Amino acid sequence: MRARMSSFWRGGAPLSPWLRASVLVLGLASGVMPTQVLAQTQAPLVRGLPDFTDLVDAVGPSVVNIRTMERTRVGGGAAPDEQMLEFFRRFGIPVPPGAQRTPRQERGAQEEERPSGVGSGFILSADGFIMTNAHVVDGADELLVTLPDKREFKARVIGADKRTDVAVVKIDALGLPAVRIGDAGRIRVGEWVMAIGSPFGLENSVTAGIVSAKQRDTGDYLPFIQTDVAINPGNSGGPLINMRGEVVGINSQIYSRSGGFMGISFAIPIDEAMRVSDQLRATGKVTRGRIGVSIDQVSKDVAETLGLGDAKGAFVRGVEPNSPAAKAGMEAGDIIVKFNGRAIEKSVDLPRLVGNTKPGTRSSITVFRRGSYKDLTVLVGEVEPEVRTAKKSSPAEAKPGASVATKALGLSVSDLTDLQRSEMKVKGGIRVDAVEGPAARAGLREGDVISVIARTEVSSVREFEAVVGRLDKNRPVDVLVHRGDMAQIAIIRPGSR
Repeated sequence: MRARMSSFWRGGAPLSPWLRASVLVLGLASGVMPTQVLAQTQAPLVRGLPDFTDLVDAVGPSVVNIRTMERTRVGGGAAPDEQMLEFFRRFGIPVPPGAQRTPRQERGAQEEERPSGVGSGFILSADGFIMTNAHVVDGADELLVTLPDKREFKARVIGADKRTDVAVVKIDALGLPAVRIGDAGRIRVGEWVMAIGSPFGLENSVTAGIVSAKQRDTGDYLPFIQTDVAINPGNSGGPLINMRGEVVGINSQIYSRSGGFMGISFAIPIDEAMRVSDQLRATGKVTRGRIGVSIDQVSKDVAETLGLGDAKGAFVRGVEPNSPAAKAGMEAGDIIVKFNGRAIEKSVDLPRLVGNTKPGTRSSITVFRRGSYKDLTVLVGEVEPEVRTAKKSSPAEAKPGASVATKALGLSVSDLTDLQRSEMKVKGGIRVDAVEGPAARAGLREGDVISVIARTEVSSVREFEAVVGRLDKNRPVDVLVHRGDMAQIAIIRPGSR
């Protein structure tokens, strides 16, 4: 009996003899087996599987299929089979006569619209505004939108933003069923979600899964929602729907080594997408703020060595000349820890906060500079349509009579000429002529310029060697290194092997 009774309880602490007897008597008296009584004492956290039928009925009529068309030249002879031509090219097989177009055929060709892609979208308003991905409509000469009731409309692009991959298109129709917009901030990892779209052109396909993670950093301006909902080519632009029938994201990307679904997909949070779509509908474009800095993540080693504590903030590698950041007094080597009072936990937080700030706004920035915090005020600028390529400085020439710094760091350095300072856009510093040992292991190179060592600015070899002479030879030392237009903090460990 003891063996049988102990088998009633699995996965927890053993029942006392008195409790076992009580359960047995209760079970026999009620006609319920003891295992059933014990099961009733612990309510399950999850009961059964969800039924998505009502969600499909509610949201399905608002999801559309989007086909893109592009104009191609045809005629003037038999059109070649592009897939067959690609086969010949890939395997080095001579193209058979007649399979490749001749100039004469091209001259006699005429333009014809052909399908070029397929995607999904969902209705934002009853008067025909539809949200989708920017990459769905990119390069299309014509858009055809098919509603679930099989009505087909030509659509026009209101605006598309490649940075966030959000686009808004418009069809001439009224009385359309619009989706309900949810709150992406309320979704929880592990909750059920559903997608509707046109994978591989199969319209109104429904797939479901759970939220795998939030705040996935796969882009400069967006923290994505990760799910295991099956998403394939053609699903792009379709809605991610919670169990309340609300759209919480736009299915946008997948992680794949084969081109097909492999269990990881990403959706744009709907609150971010709506901010973009509101601007697109109002002006046809998206306006973003900028301050003119290039940034990097703050490593744990850098944070500890500089006395910052936690590895947080955005390390400023470079400041654009005459940019809002430069005018505010920001310097390469600063660590931005707050923007408008909001903490910068990771470097990717900064472009999102700045990007969502209206150009012309005066914003407060807190930076950590050489062991102390400093507050700056910056007048936020506007992101330009085209990203300018930073001009690289020409290699600096070493000044004759270079002095050799202490052997503990493995550095040979020399003073900078006025021309070199101008080319490097630095106020002071010394040039690295050669590296070995600890400096080489820290990543320093010949031609680098060191402007700060051990949180002390240096403008000459004499000042540099004076600081080095006061260092504890057994402790790591931080140096601010300029390379081209960028800056970085390197940690030199004198005793490293």
